[in-house]
Amino acid sequence: MKKFILAVGLLSLAGTALAAGKPCEELKAEIAAKIDAKGASSYTLDIVDKGTAADGKVVGTCEGGSKEIVYKRG
Repeated sequence: MKKFILAVGLLSLAGTALAAGKPCEELKAEIAAKIDAKGASSYTLDIVDKGTAADGKVVGTCEGGSKEIVYKRG
């Protein structure tokens, strides 16, 4: 019974950590590194509220899905 309670506790902690998501600045830096590695030079990455990416491509979500990272050429 103790092992069961411990397992449930660990699963709930893991779920909470996954729900929180990555910080936006950390994810933005990771995405920028991947884009730079492919040789792109003229682009912007913007952090916006979810659903407001009208003129760019969403390339990531962060902060538990409440924000998006938007890629724009030029």
